[in-house]
Amino acid sequence: MSRILSIIVTLACIAITVLTVSTTPAQAAAHSADWYGNSALSWAESHAYNHWYASGGTGPDYDCSGLVMVSFEHVGIKLPRTTYGMLSSKHLRSVPLSRIRRGDILFYGSGHVEFATKWYHQSFGAHDTGSRIGWIKWWPGSWQPTMAFEVIS
Repeated sequence: MSRILSIIVTLACIAITVLTVSTTPAQAAAHSADWYGNSALSWAESHAYNHWYASGGTGPDYDCSGLVMVSFEHVGIKLPRTTYGMLSSKHLRSVPLSRIRRGDILFYGSGHVEFATKWYHQSFGAHDTGSRIGWIKWWPGSWQPTMAFEVIS
């Protein structure tokens, strides 16, 4: 019994050490941006996939910015309703298109927004009238994002 107690105490000490290791503000911000973006995209994929694009929609059918706004609301981040509003949000931090990560948001000019996925040149979102919400390929030289942002708290 004392061996089991010793193991439990050792594991508790390891856990306390891990939890008290300090991180820099940049590391903490990067972690939270990863978490917010991943969680928002996961919510969108599980709740909006295959729903219809609807101009001005905020659920159960969505337009591009409505989907992004509602998805981030579910993880505690309040973004403006429109793509133009989002571009001036304090919650967005610019990232190079070459360094996008799953859950970052991609802007196609200033009038369309979608989520970056883990797949090369593929995004998730509400694309346009007459289409269903889902994944779409993009490539340089045609329909492609012009800027990317991570969402921070």
